[in-house]
Amino acid sequence: MSSKKSKTNPCPICKAKTQKDSNPNFPFCSERCKLIDLGAWLGGDYKIPNKPGLDFDELEEN
Repeated sequence: MSSKKSKTNPCPICKAKTQKDSNPNFPFCSERCKLIDLGAWLGGDYKIPNKPGLDFDELEEN
């Protein structure tokens, strides 16, 4: 029988190694990094690309 090692991934914020199996904050290493990421989304640091020419005001009118 082979022993299965948990794969580690870098935290997207601080790059510390983190494991999915033992971390409720995965993919982040900690609650702190999770909140930093949330703050970046809420602050507009991250954006989802929009198709050129798509006007959200027109969508709301329909």
